[in-house]
Amino acid sequence: MSSALRLFVVAMAFWLSSCATTRVVGPTASVATSQARQDARVRLLATHTDWGLEGRVAVSSNGQGGSARIDWQQSGARFDVRLSAPITRQSWSLTGSPGQARLEGLEGGPRHGTDAGLLLREATGWDIPITSLASWLRGVAAPGSPASMTFGPGGQPLELVQDGWTITYRWPEALAPLAMPGRIEARRGTARVRLAVDRWIEGGASP
Repeated sequence: MSSALRLFVVAMAFWLSSCATTRVVGPTASVATSQARQDARVRLLATHTDWGLEGRVAVSSNGQGGSARIDWQQSGARFDVRLSAPITRQSWSLTGSPGQARLEGLEGGPRHGTDAGLLLREATGWDIPITSLASWLRGVAAPGSPASMTFGPGGQPLELVQDGWTITYRWPEALAPLAMPGRIEARRGTARVRLAVDRWIEGGASP
């Protein structure tokens, strides 16, 4: 092999090695960047504790389900969730904060409990993790338990896994620091909650 050819082979080997390194580092750097953006978003959302949304929710579990209009108002840790089913014309109001809840709209008068999701499930059969959803709806993990997250090409959360639930998101095309998802789906076993947001209020940007 001539000196020139040997030099060319060495140069090509070095170039290919550099390319391989770039391909390996690239995805890792992308994940790190997405996580950094998410961390910044979590800090920003922590300063916007009063928010709300209006939309439509569909719930199914064990072959049964229903749909309703949903109006959600959040003030810090306190929630006020109103559900109205257009077909049955039933409506419920679930208010409270972590550790206490009050459900109205049922025969026999209001019901109280320490777990909002359990209270709603026992009364209506709908499995909606109310307390965790206050975080999940805005694309962040609920505090207090481990979670994993998958990001999209723009750094937005695409899938969140926590407490046995898998939450997937659809986002508006124009992403801003306080952009909010337009569609959210949470599922665990046979339970599924699908939410289409018509309007975010106050701290949320309309999708």
